[in-house]
Amino acid sequence: MIPSERAYGGEGVAQAVAATMKTVTDDRSVHSFHGYFLRAGDVHEPTVYEVDRLRDGRGFSQRAVCGVQSGKTIFQGLASFHVASDGVRHQDAMPTDLGNPEDLPTAGDALGDSSVRDAQYWANDRSFDIRHSPEAIYTSAAGERTRRQTVWLKAYDRLPDDANVHRAALAYLCDYTLLEPILRNNGAAWADPGVITASLDHAMWWHNDGRVDEWIALVQESSFAGNGLGLSHGKIYSREGVLLATVAREGLVTLPK
Repeated sequence: MIPSERAYGGEGVAQAVAATMKTVTDDRSVHSFHGYFLRAGDVHEPTVYEVDRLRDGRGFSQRAVCGVQSGKTIFQGLASFHVASDGVRHQDAMPTDLGNPEDLPTAGDALGDSSVRDAQYWANDRSFDIRHSPEAIYTSAAGERTRRQTVWLKAYDRLPDDANVHRAALAYLCDYTLLEPILRNNGAAWADPGVITASLDHAMWWHNDGRVDEWIALVQESSFAGNGLGLSHGKIYSREGVLLATVAREGLVTLPK
């Protein structure tokens, strides 16, 4: 369970996406999703996802989805599905300086015997093996101040071969670290007193299918922070360099004065 007892934002996005997937035919797959976090979710309360079938065309389908807890909407999103077709093709190349995930410390290695708030959760209770480059900023941001980082991730468990499971999992994992470049560039660590973050909206585009139970690289950068808000972007690559997805996230970011 997340220590704050607030529902993890990535779980809300993934569940909303999965709910819309159940309403379309097998010939079309999700290619974009845009969602807003309206209220904090409570991990002790069930969430009901209500899907509205907006349109089914020859090549595209659109769905609206809202997540409801105790009669209040906590999440609202729009999904678009597409029948794959031939056409133009290119992609940004995977950066060549990402290194190998096996050479990077695990979250447990990075935290050691730390007893700071949430350390146990970060080290042992998440669903993905998460490895940072540069070093993680769980308890310290003493390294270089930079707006760019790479996070290698892989699910601990083998997942089903269903492509929709892996598409939803890509949505799930993005909320772990997407706001971190903002903290890193400002010399702030997650455990620092007074650090507050909250996801506000999420945009995502799926490009190619891949497996999240194999290593994937989330290359992240923040393009703006100000007025109490921060914006980060991410490109998700398979280890072989295939661009799987592109994401963007804006969040509330409050740092100690």
